[in-house]
Amino acid sequence: MPASTDTTPRILLTGGAGFIGSHFVRTLLTGGFPPLAGAHVTVLDKLTYAGNPANLDPVRDRTGFAFVEGDITDAALVDSVMAEHDAVVHFAAESHVDRSIEGSADFVITNVVGTHTLLDAALRHGVGPFVHVSTDEVYGSIPEGSWPETDPLAPNSPYSASKASSDLIALSYHRTHGLDVRVTRCSNNYGPYQFPEKVIPLFITNLLDGQKVPLYGDGLNVRDWLHVDDHCQGLALVLEKGRAGEIYNIGGGTEITNRELTERLLKACGASWDSVEYVEDRKGHDRRYSVDWTKLRDEVGYSPRHDFDTGLAETVAWYRDNRTWWEGLKQERTP
Repeated sequence: MPASTDTTPRILLTGGAGFIGSHFVRTLLTGGFPPLAGAHVTVLDKLTYAGNPANLDPVRDRTGFAFVEGDITDAALVDSVMAEHDAVVHFAAESHVDRSIEGSADFVITNVVGTHTLLDAALRHGVGPFVHVSTDEVYGSIPEGSWPETDPLAPNSPYSASKASSDLIALSYHRTHGLDVRVTRCSNNYGPYQFPEKVIPLFITNLLDGQKVPLYGDGLNVRDWLHVDDHCQGLALVLEKGRAGEIYNIGGGTEITNRELTERLLKACGASWDSVEYVEDRKGHDRRYSVDWTKLRDEVGYSPRHDFDTGLAETVAWYRDNRTWWEGLKQERTP
């Protein structure tokens, strides 16, 4: 990747106070990505409900860390910040499907307009690589097999449609302007510091509080689960070794139904099926996701390192031991 004149890489991370972005920042600044050792990192984050400054506290005093509060749709701000960097890892996004069904305007503005604003600034200042972090949901639903990166996009929710749009805009900047854009599409993430609206932290925190958990429809929707640390390791490899204009799927290798996931979480939290409340299925609920991450393995050497059962147990333990992190979030921000 390009380096600045003082040979120190300067990386702009959008959405770096969120779940996945903050894990990337903490890992990078504590030596978890050796090829990026010594990099200067600037986090640009609007601090919406899912952006938590506390997620960055473990590295806030590290040399090379800077934080800028702001919106990725603010063209003047983005331009001034972009000018000081060599590379971008773009995490910032509205990402909750249920919220997108209730109201999609914020998803289009942040995910589409915000991405376009960043790309424009990166092009003006010659910044690259630009790693655009996306989702497997852009492919739609697949009854069997797994999606390669060449499969067509068929998003079914306003969220996934907005991400598919941003993917296409990002790739167009490579094909039209030659900007070094690299798109990643990950499966469902889990791990510590995840905002408690997503299924795993929602179920864990509800069960720890003796509350019921909502299981959509028949519970047989299938997802591939990816530990956030494996995801971030994959992103670091794409940043270091990926090719301009390419798409890379990042999978975890554990496909289970939502019912099976619920059963594991009940057991881990010492609860029974009496704690499960079946609710009406989500509108347009995709039945199954499955990405083929052979390309990422073969090109950059990626392989998930976290066993799902162990990772899930560690995640439950983290939420059990860190009530002060999530109790206020659930009371104040979760609708």
